[in-house]
Amino acid sequence: MTPEEYLAIPYVLVVESVEGPDGQWFRRAMYPELGISGEALSPLDAIAKLEEARVTTILSKLERGEPVPVPRPPLREEIGGLDAQKLGFAKWLVDQKRVAEE
Repeated sequence: MTPEEYLAIPYVLVVESVEGPDGQWFRRAMYPELGISGEALSPLDAIAKLEEARVTTILSKLERGEPVPVPRPPLREEIGGLDAQKLGFAKWLVDQKRVAEE
């Protein structure tokens, strides 16, 4: 599979409200199949952080030769699965060496 195909895999998205230790509530968005999450006050901000982590995680695993979970096949471009703008962002992350080594 190509990096673009890995980035087009649809993962289950879970969003929940969580009370912090200070009593303030925040949102946690997760891709349990990838074992990653993003947290923020708003659900949209949490999802945006999660998406950035998804791209970084997948590309980092591929660079290190580690397996990427593939619970279902990638979405096909004909049905709107591949978003050129997001894939361009992913390529930019790689080109700029902004993918964190874990």
